[in-house]
Amino acid sequence: MERVYFDHNATTPVAPEVLEAMVPAFGQTFGNASSIHYFGQAAKQRLEAARRQIAAAIHANPAEVVFTGGGTESDNMAVFGVARAVSGPRHVITTAIEHPAVLAACAQLEREGVEVTRLPIGSAGVLDAESVRRALRPETVLVSVMHANNELGTIQPIAEVARITREAGVVMHVDGVQTLGKIAVDVKALGADLYSMSAHKLYGPKGVGALYVRKGTKLAALTFGGHHERDRRPGTENVPAIVGFGAAAELAASNLAQDGERIARLRDRLETLVLDRIAETGINGARAERTPNTTNIYFDGIDGEALVIALDLRGFAVSTGSACSSGAVTPSHVLTAIGLSAERARASIRFSLGISSTAEQVDALVEALEASVVHLRRISVHA
Repeated sequence: MERVYFDHNATTPVAPEVLEAMVPAFGQTFGNASSIHYFGQAAKQRLEAARRQIAAAIHANPAEVVFTGGGTESDNMAVFGVARAVSGPRHVITTAIEHPAVLAACAQLEREGVEVTRLPIGSAGVLDAESVRRALRPETVLVSVMHANNELGTIQPIAEVARITREAGVVMHVDGVQTLGKIAVDVKALGADLYSMSAHKLYGPKGVGALYVRKGTKLAALTFGGHHERDRRPGTENVPAIVGFGAAAELAASNLAQDGERIARLRDRLETLVLDRIAETGINGARAERTPNTTNIYFDGIDGEALVIALDLRGFAVSTGSACSSGAVTPSHVLTAIGLSAERARASIRFSLGISSTAEQVDALVEALEASVVHLRRISVHA
């Protein structure tokens, strides 16, 4: 049975070009990038080349790119780093649809005495930028808003929010894990002070990410040790993974518009076919601008986890939402935040396409969906 992957928001396969770039860093360029001898400096050169590649992809200065262990660490470094760099009363603003890497960090800040406001989101899955202005307080130190939602693909009005935070003198953090490699990213134009990224979302290796830190942004240290990454993150750098991240960022940037347009057409084809052929379905967040590869569809009368399993048995990998929440009994916090009932939220499936996706795969997926939904609805009626 051929297996087809429609869960690229959870992770992506490593691109052949990325793997090819990484292999020498395991063998020939194995040195510790902090060592001053030949082997160390050879590794250092590869490290800094990757930093330049990632900086170019987001229109930043290479000195503003800090390597981390992934998107979650980047988010934590931003949220905790800003909040703990300030003494006295502190207030943080975020949204109800953020990734757990931000929401859980904010919950921990509350346990430390920091006040947190979680802004509600409209039914379209998009933040009202003016709600940020209304939520600001004299003690607000940070606003954290994701660039695009991982479950819906909805793109948030980052530049508009950043104008508000800049006027108020408040630091703006953007979780860009689901946007780098899918849409154009310019951190200067967006107005972000901090921007989180992860390699495995754009055909790079797992276990490596980066945080853009605008020059002059104060961050308290989270971990302690050596002076790596300009004292931002101690520990010997994972040079092979970082090299892979750089190669993935450069590769994505070179094909961005072409890949985005093609994948968006496939995404639209999937939505049209599902709505035409399967009754009692709809698109969550359809009225908003979205990343080109993501759609979230509800199938009323169906348990989403059961549909995921049924599709897997037919050779198709999809998900009910964030991979970090898979297996959760509670419905998606993102879907309930935009007004879906718990029942409809549990009946929703995320399909995230990738560069390998084809029209034939989409058509085959719709056929599998149609058969699976008919079967599951039939047995639920008789249950």
